[in-house]
Amino acid sequence: MRFQILGPVRVWQAADDVRLGAPKQRALLALLLAHAGDPVPLHGIVDALWQEDPPATAVNVVQRHVAALRRLLEPGLRSGTASRRLVRGSGGYRVEVAPQELDLLRFRTLRQDARRSARQGDRAGAVELLVEALDLWRGPAGSGIPPEVRALPVFTAVDAEHVAAVKEAAGYVPTVGAALTEHVLVTLRQAAAHHPLDEGLQARLIEVLATAGRQAEALETYQLVRARIADELGLDPGAELQEAQLTALNQGRPPLTDTLPAPAAVAGILSPAQLPRDLGAFTGRRSELDLLDTLVPKPADPAQAVVISGMAGVGKTTLAVHWANRLADSFPDGQLYVDLRGFHLTGPAMSGAEAMRALFDAFGVPVGSIPAGPQAQATLYRGLLAGRRVVVVLDNARDSEQVRPLLPAPPGCLAVITSRHQLQGLMAVEGAHSVTLSPLDEEEALALLSRRLGGARVARESAAAAEIVALCGRLPLALAIVGARAVLHPGYPLAAVADELRASHGSLDAFTGEPPLADARFIFSWSYQALTPQAARLFRLLALHPGPHCSAAAAASLAATTVREVHSCLRELVRAHLLFENEPGRFTSHSLLRAYATELVGESESVPEAEAATTRVLDHYLHSAHAADALLAPHRERVTLRRPAAHTLPERFTDQRGAADWFERDRSVLLAAVAQDGRHGDGTFSWQLAAVLELYLDRNGRWQQQKTVQSTAITAAQRVGSLLGQAHGHRALGFALSRLQQWDGADEHLERALQLFKELGDLRGQGRVHRYRAFIANQHGRHPAALEHYRLASVLYRAAGYRNGEASVHNEVGWTYLLLGEYDKALGECGRSIAIHQEIGDHNGEAAAWDSLGVAHQRLGHHQQALDSFEHALGMYRQLRDSYLEADTLVHIADTHLAADRAETAARALRQALDILDSIGHPDAEDVRARLRQTD
Repeated sequence: MRFQILGPVRVWQAADDVRLGAPKQRALLALLLAHAGDPVPLHGIVDALWQEDPPATAVNVVQRHVAALRRLLEPGLRSGTASRRLVRGSGGYRVEVAPQELDLLRFRTLRQDARRSARQGDRAGAVELLVEALDLWRGPAGSGIPPEVRALPVFTAVDAEHVAAVKEAAGYVPTVGAALTEHVLVTLRQAAAHHPLDEGLQARLIEVLATAGRQAEALETYQLVRARIADELGLDPGAELQEAQLTALNQGRPPLTDTLPAPAAVAGILSPAQLPRDLGAFTGRRSELDLLDTLVPKPADPAQAVVISGMAGVGKTTLAVHWANRLADSFPDGQLYVDLRGFHLTGPAMSGAEAMRALFDAFGVPVGSIPAGPQAQATLYRGLLAGRRVVVVLDNARDSEQVRPLLPAPPGCLAVITSRHQLQGLMAVEGAHSVTLSPLDEEEALALLSRRLGGARVARESAAAAEIVALCGRLPLALAIVGARAVLHPGYPLAAVADELRASHGSLDAFTGEPPLADARFIFSWSYQALTPQAARLFRLLALHPGPHCSAAAAASLAATTVREVHSCLRELVRAHLLFENEPGRFTSHSLLRAYATELVGESESVPEAEAATTRVLDHYLHSAHAADALLAPHRERVTLRRPAAHTLPERFTDQRGAADWFERDRSVLLAAVAQDGRHGDGTFSWQLAAVLELYLDRNGRWQQQKTVQSTAITAAQRVGSLLGQAHGHRALGFALSRLQQWDGADEHLERALQLFKELGDLRGQGRVHRYRAFIANQHGRHPAALEHYRLASVLYRAAGYRNGEASVHNEVGWTYLLLGEYDKALGECGRSIAIHQEIGDHNGEAAAWDSLGVAHQRLGHHQQALDSFEHALGMYRQLRDSYLEADTLVHIADTHLAADRAETAARALRQALDILDSIGHPDAEDVRARLRQTD
């Protein structure tokens, strides 16, 4: 029996692939394999499989999965006989596998053997062993299991072993031959593309390229890396990169001639499978599919791009998704999907940077590893796809320029683009192929109707069915809507359906120039008129909602009704195919249906009614975000909001985890709300929501989004004449720019914020600006200037009676003394901070002060006192669900263990921190990764 976890979870019995069952059962096996040989406690299994919300029957479900896995892994096992594979013990379960049976154990054995060979002077042998180990890699550990389980530290730690092995192999390359160098280079390129700001890894790539005789490519790589570091960090290359450049400049060896092709088994970093579900009722398009099949590139063929164009509702996306799903096995290294929102009615088309970020997310690239400049991002994207066979579906493109940077370049890759436009620029410049869709022919349209209504029903009333097809203009979307209504009334004659359609036939004035859409409008009208009045009103009002999806609470706020009542309307709209539940509790609609709803709002709702609905939904998001922020940081100063409009239903949160999850789940809607009110509203919602989002975006490393949001907020506040809004926007934008190391802009905006807060007489606002300026001064080593800013902040806070601010300043002054090496002073300041925070009950601030106190003790050599302080901080951060600061404290714990010569314990703490930072995509992960390298 063989087991695989380095990639998709698979098991083979001899040559047969064992079917592993339901997702949670597969996830359970993956969890046990990742801990191979060690027991996993039952409570740990429950936490892993259900996270924060296990059912009451969780233990029984686990036991059933264990029993099922035992039957799969030991087919001859008799009832009542102890299992040799899945063993109960230590309050949990463990899986027993031999090193040669599990790829992870084999990988680790080969890596240990490689280190042993290197110590004995056999570096070529070490590289051969590492190449063999790397050949076992098929993608991220546990691919295909539920993402919340895949995100657990045990799996991300396994992934980190892959990167470490790549670096080890690269380090041995200068002493080995050409064939081994080429093998290492394939994997090294992919790892370097995945970690573009890892200077050590980039330096290894440059050196290996130079060793392989590719001096020009090595120097070009150096220039790209140098530009990326300058764009992203505002820094010059470090000594390691500069030395690699010198190596490339001095390399005089000719190109190798005895190279071997890269082994096919070397897999990519990730193998994403993002395609939407293929519709079971897909019908027709035989000629189009035959043509498309001729355009699929073979593995060695140049990359291909295919544009599927046609009017809205004609089935472009359905065809693209169906074809891509049919081809999935031919593109084993990844199937990606991005909705470019090219024709969204109320929001902007997806920007190039946003689309590229979506693709990077699919490959698991941490946010801190993504360069700022578009050219550097394009280079990273090409590197990720190098040597891979991937299909990318780019849905709903607006124009050629939106698509061009996203086209895969490596041989064998395929891009499938859908658009209402023909995108002739892609055909002229990129050699893209074009397939234009017309409405279905009569035979295909009747077949589609038959699939939905049943062939017997259509055959009984063939004349009425043919008339329905004609009245629908043979448009797939229209036929789907008509079919949905007819299915709900199985006894309703099709002739009566045709009569209703004929009576409601009209035109679509808003889409002049595209005559087939006139047919779409009367179909929508026909379906819309069959709705209950409550559902019809909700359908209209949803056109006013910002962002890509809507929750039930937001819909209830729009309609000024209860969540219970709106659920009934939402279900009715879903049944009528006028709305889609794209994820549990989140609803969206086709862009053509949204266009129709937008027309209805103008026709059926008065201006005051539409404005009131918009106010309610924006109030929903503003007050929900305010409540979530208050849970995450209850003592932080924040803007005061007016009461929400009547009938607004903000979200309710019971704990910090729920608040943080809501921010992440609805982040795209919140950002869209800032933009919508900033463009079309009076601007008040825009700047207030941006102010509320500041802490969340900063703490989670969303600094580029912070920059965009606060820039919009400043403009909105200027338009509405709010000095307070401008002050908040300038302050947040200045700090975001400092995070991005754009120092000049940061100083300019913070100075403007200080002036505005002074003009307003806002002492707390001035105090935080001084704290931000102190942070920047410390970043530049100007510690006396930082202390002066903190002194001014403290004076302002005392005058305002803001004790939480005073306590925070004590902590930050203590940190500045740490930077100055005055550790006794740091102890005093941090102790005062803890006392005040305890007095006022601010656990966030108290945890931060305990952390700083621990660092002071560590610097003084008081290692146990330091660890005691860190334990206080760590426990509080975990209780508060503050993942980022939990990781920060873990790094400080690691520093303390290193100072006490406990390298292995330090490495464990660093790995825990890295797992957290990688899971939230925080830029600080790269610094922790560098520290972890130093402990190896």
